Amino acid sequence: MRVELLTVGDELLLGDTVNGNAAWLGRRLADHGIEVTRSVVVGDDLGVIIEAVTSALARADAVITTGGLGPTYDDVTRDALAEAAGVALVRDAAIERRLRERAARAGRELVPMALRMADVPDGARLLANSAGAAPGLRVELPGGVVYALPGVPFEMRTIMDEVVLPELTGAAAPPAVARRIVRTAGMWESLVASRLAEIEAMDGVALAYLPDPGEVKVRITVTGDDAGARLARVEARVRELLGPAVYGTGEEMLDRVVHRLLGERAETVATAESLTGGLIGAELTQAPGASATYAGGVVTYATEVKQRALGVPAELLAEHGAVHPDVAAAMATGVRDALGATYGLAVTGVAGPDPQDGRPVGTVYIAVSGPGDSLTVVSPKLPVPKPGAEARAVIRRMTVVHALDLLRRLLLGLDVGHTVGEARADREDLG
Repeated sequence: MRVELLTVGDELLLGDTVNGNAAWLGRRLADHGIEVTRSVVVGDDLGVIIEAVTSALARADAVITTGGLGPTYDDVTRDALAEAAGVALVRDAAIERRLRERAARAGRELVPMALRMADVPDGARLLANSAGAAPGLRVELPGGVVYALPGVPFEMRTIMDEVVLPELTGAAAPPAVARRIVRTAGMWESLVASRLAEIEAMDGVALAYLPDPGEVKVRITVTGDDAGARLARVEARVRELLGPAVYGTGEEMLDRVVHRLLGERAETVATAESLTGGLIGAELTQAPGASATYAGGVVTYATEVKQRALGVPAELLAEHGAVHPDVAAAMATGVRDALGATYGLAVTGVAGPDPQDGRPVGTVYIAVSGPGDSLTVVSPKLPVPKPGAEARAVIRRMTVVHALDLLRRLLLGLDVGHTVGEARADREDLG
């Protein structure tokens, strides 16, 4: 079973709306062992939709479309399917009655334009929409079948799960398939891929690399007999090859891992942020119940605030400026003591677009002050994107990931990588 996706709408084509429907459909179909061979976006143009559907059916067994089934004049998917099938649009009495009943229950008058949703290609099969007004459509064309779904996400997902997927999986008789996402931090995509070369060579195993700033997700797909047991063995080998870079699987985010580790030890962390401006604190407060392990944070963006709020020595700031490993160390200790946390996590650096205190864009220092005045300061080597607003956002996001990952590694007793020059005599130096 080969399926192509066709999402319809000028708002998608022009970037006004993110195409979340295609992403959801791709994941959903893949999870059920159905091969998605192409995903295309087109605007609200009758001729373009017809051409896209007919060309897709020349390659695939079925096409799933989303969008263009609403009441307005730019909703032309049903018109395009009728023309492609060589049939007329006909008014469906049951849909019309349902539309009128829904309007009456809401206490409003049904405008004539809304009845366009009751016009369907002659011979099409209606796909029940328990979440909304417009049904989906199943239309037989010379090259195959088209499933037309509404563009409203929760309506599309409802029809897909309740009607389309059961039909497709019954027809596809897919092989056993098992998938898992393995999450890594602090390792570049090229290095992750090179470490996993032996996995790529395995029969019935496919890897996909999904990079984000500071981290890479690896999607493992295993097909064939005993896929679940084989997946467990492949995942174990992936963990061996990637080592401490692996921090979780599935939907286990890095902040959740940090909270779990802190909770197991009945410990807390406080944050002091300069270049990230509160992003680490925002990350650590996403999960309900975060206050059990996150004491709070201080955003010391201006240099003088580092002195006033965290007690960073004035002479240190005067000599080195705000971007320095000793400043990061003092910030970490200051926020730990001020908020009474077990750990203080601090970041300072240059996100750009201009250098600061003689430090180039991309210079970042991350410090953790822990029990017994233990102190670790690292300076991750960040790839600096082309200068601009996006580069600044990428550097800030990478800093958040590296900071949380540093704390995770320390809590687990793992290697934290290369540390910077001495700021305190008891700082661990791993070279």
